[in-house]
Amino acid sequence: MIAAKILIALIAILHVYFLVLEMFLWEQPRGLKAFGNTPEKAAITRVLAQNQGLYNGFLAAGLCWSLFAPAGEATALANFFLACVLIAGIYGAMTASKKILYIQALPALVAIIVVNLN
Repeated sequence: MIAAKILIALIAILHVYFLVLEMFLWEQPRGLKAFGNTPEKAAITRVLAQNQGLYNGFLAAGLCWSLFAPAGEATALANFFLACVLIAGIYGAMTASKKILYIQALPALVAIIVVNLN
């Protein structure tokens, strides 16, 4: 279960990073580079990005919850929030950028497999 918890924690940290990029750095050089935006496009989409960042924060919170939940609840919570990450990653890859499949969806799929092997 240690490997599963490490993967879950890494994915949660990744989603906190997404939150920071989308909510606070969207119009900054780091955010512009990460998402391939121009300053003009970033200004127009800032509120949408902040909303998206908030949802990434909720995913991170749920994954953290699964790390500290009692054993009987932890697996169900991990599966639910990892599935949410997986679906979001697949949708993002289909609609925004193929690299989201590797950055978000693939790690979630690996974590789901590891969680359920224990």
